[in-house]
Amino acid sequence: MQIILLEKVLNVGQLGDVVKVKDGYARNFLIPQGKARRATASAQAEFEARRAELEKAQADKLAAAQAVAEKMSGTQIALSSKAGVDGRLFGSITHADIAEALTAQGFEVTKQQVKFVDGTVKSIGEYAIQVALFTDVTSDVTLSVTAAV
Repeated sequence: MQIILLEKVLNVGQLGDVVKVKDGYARNFLIPQGKARRATASAQAEFEARRAELEKAQADKLAAAQAVAEKMSGTQIALSSKAGVDGRLFGSITHADIAEALTAQGFEVTKQQVKFVDGTVKSIGEYAIQVALFTDVTSDVTLSVTAAV
């Protein structure tokens, strides 16, 4: 399906690009999320009329994300969980746990934005975590996992 991107989409294209994607991806994700429209003649004309407005909105989002990333960079999170004698956790630390800890520190983060750099967190220690705030904006956070007493 041919679509017009209304914002930058990772691994697909930039704002205003007319790209061909799989029908299901367009119908089920891009169009309902407001990230794209079908590439019809009327849609292209409407996009060109709104192009400056959309570019300004995307630039504002990018600037806001960069400001938050700068504040968040180097942030330390300390979580404790039940662990065995050998240091392995009973369960694991999830994306939601990290998002909740960052929200408690004053950052608005969803669990979908949290990315584990070293794989899953299943033992005590320190881990590098990345938070994807915008398409190209990520922030590095350090997670320290301790055993709960």
